[in-house]
Amino acid sequence: MAESGKTYTISKDGEIGTVKIADEIVAIIAGLAATEVKGVSSMAGNITNELVAKMGIKNLSKGVRVDVLDNCVTVDLSLNIDYGFSIPEVSKAVQERVKNAIENMTGMEVTDVNIRIAGVDMEEKK
Repeated sequence: MAESGKTYTISKDGEIGTVKIADEIVAIIAGLAATEVKGVSSMAGNITNELVAKMGIKNLSKGVRVDVLDNCVTVDLSLNIDYGFSIPEVSKAVQERVKNAIENMTGMEVTDVNIRIAGVDMEEKK
């Protein structure tokens, strides 16, 4: 099985085997959790990610950077927020949702969820 990126062991059991998770999976969990919060318009990424998105290809880890050290996770998110929403309230909700999602799904401890507001979406969603 070919693996790209880093993987982290999240479970060891001598009788059954080992469970490993790729850093990109942790990033996808964070991105999906963040976009579930009302007021988050989209994840913001670099220009390559934006071009890929315009071609209709979804990059679920766009705008997310994950660092894992000793089973502790630090997440950096770049978000576009909907106009009219409170940035502090939306940011706090995203931090809580991302922290809970990663901890519940992986068993890793999330120490930091850092938010960068990259833009404000002025369009009304239908």
